[in-house]
Amino acid sequence: MLTKRIIPCLDIKDGRTVKGVNFVNLRDAGDPVELATLYSENGADELVFLDISATEEKRKTLANLVLNIAEAINIPFTVGGGISSVADVAVLLNNGADKVSINSSAVKNPQLINDLVAKFGTQCIVVAIDAKIIHGEWIVHLVGGKVPTQLNLFDWAKEVEQRGAGEILFTSMDNDGTKDGFANEALAKLSEVLNIPIIASGGAGSIKHFSDTFTIGKADAALAASVFHFKEIEISVLKKELKQKGIPVRL
Repeated sequence: MLTKRIIPCLDIKDGRTVKGVNFVNLRDAGDPVELATLYSENGADELVFLDISATEEKRKTLANLVLNIAEAINIPFTVGGGISSVADVAVLLNNGADKVSINSSAVKNPQLINDLVAKFGTQCIVVAIDAKIIHGEWIVHLVGGKVPTQLNLFDWAKEVEQRGAGEILFTSMDNDGTKDGFANEALAKLSEVLNIPIIASGGAGSIKHFSDTFTIGKADAALAASVFHFKEIEISVLKKELKQKGIPVRL
């Protein structure tokens, strides 16, 4: 049985780690290289790094920061934010990223998924999907959750898989930063319609929330930020408790 993964997320703005609630009200959470090193040493399975305000101008800074983090850690490392071409991905992989995460660019140009998979392989292409419930339907949002689309979460996730993405990173905007638990009903439905791994994101506030997303939500991995950044949950303690509950994790 595949082990369930615990993944801290570094949301980066202007070179610092930040965290907000429902994608707004950001506060500083520390130096990304220091946090990445700490998580790597404390048992994180992977690390996700998202430049949440990426612009063309900041791409070089992003690449340098990616290199600094890659040199400091020894776990798989996914990078996202402002990626819109094969060339962007090549730069990040050359600087030490193991995988890349695309979001808005994939919706605007779905062929990009196919192109990246053809060039770099399924295993290193993650498609991130930010969605919230509008009039009873899960609707995909772009640009850090600011712009609603016409896309239904489940239809878009299926298309993403068909185009060759290796993994989905689903963030519930309604749950993000609330610490009320993950969107397990939506996650369970995603696991029914997809055959690729699903990373749950948005809402972690307790160890029970992690166990619930693996059992009820059927997630393959759980991503969290503030509970780790502000030391509300220690990854080593979390994994021991999950193991005691019979959830397969790497200790």
